[in-house]
Amino acid sequence: MKGSLYELQQQLDEFIAQREWQKYHRPKNLAMSVAIEAAELMEHFQWCDKDPEEFSKEEKEEIGEEMADVLHYLLRLASVMDIDLYEASKKKIAKNHKRFPVDIAKTMKKSGC
Repeated sequence: MKGSLYELQQQLDEFIAQREWQKYHRPKNLAMSVAIEAAELMEHFQWCDKDPEEFSKEEKEEIGEEMADVLHYLLRLASVMDIDLYEASKKKIAKNHKRFPVDIAKTMKKSGC
């Protein structure tokens, strides 16, 4: 069985505590780090329009590392803010179910470009 989000969060919290880095993990710094790592993730897609199967194994590994960085900072921010990210995500999915019912969502037109 694969590990849980809670287990991963606990591992990250222990990693940070062992190094005494908590003093650097202020909400602002962590939120900014999420954005910075997300930008690094976007760089992999900036000038390409590949389908998922067109990426090499090496490219996928690099992309996976950037995705992990984003997740790690989100999990740390959740720890610092005492937010249960799993529960927050479940609530957001439920909210979106109400906001975008299937019958309406399928007929919505894409706005923008």
